[in-house]
Amino acid sequence: MGSLGRRKKIVVFSGAGMSAESGLKTFRDSDGLWENYNVMEVATPEAWEANPEMVLEFYNKRREQVIDAQPNEAHIAIAKLEDKFEVEVITQNIDNLHERAGSSKVAHLHGELLKSRSTAPPYDVFDISGSELNMGDVCPRGFQLRPHVVWFGEAVPMLEVAQEIVATADIFIVVGTSLNVYPAASLVYCATDSAKKYLIDPKDVKVGQIKRLRVIKEKAGKGVSSLVEELMAEDRDIVF
Repeated sequence: MGSLGRRKKIVVFSGAGMSAESGLKTFRDSDGLWENYNVMEVATPEAWEANPEMVLEFYNKRREQVIDAQPNEAHIAIAKLEDKFEVEVITQNIDNLHERAGSSKVAHLHGELLKSRSTAPPYDVFDISGSELNMGDVCPRGFQLRPHVVWFGEAVPMLEVAQEIVATADIFIVVGTSLNVYPAASLVYCATDSAKKYLIDPKDVKVGQIKRLRVIKEKAGKGVSSLVEELMAEDRDIVF
């Protein structure tokens, strides 16, 4: 690489379809149920106020599933892009499969399942040791800890950061998301007109008029692997 050039920057925006191929279920594919839980009874601030024990039990089960899951070929292919490109991942998923596959820059829009946070400001964040977070687990200031996830009805504090990241992309890849969950779905419109854009999903996804968009109707594993192979094979990986 010459001193006058720089690596192209790829920004990947991943959704639930990415983790589904690692065996992690998505509520939108199961009539609003996660392992027989109504999501509105376990994933809202009101649910936490009404029955924190059930909320913690639900997330403990999900945490066990994440710990047992393994990154799939899509996660691994995205991490491989760092051999040739500057790469940042933005994910709606609360698992750590991108990191475990080797991606070094991952922004979690909806929080991280393997972390907890205090229930009183300032909202300090802590790693969870093992798979369980229970009533009586408190922060150093004595406040009960809750899952470090963004529940329905809560603000998405990382959204502005994600918007700024997308705006810097030379190549923007959207994979495994229906683009129905707002405000996160609005990120696709933050990429510049000059950026190449790829949308990978086996289903029909409704998008507006987006310049330089190529749709790849495949599941995450096959679609991402093929695209990454194509991008890695390109000769012109330098932007001047």
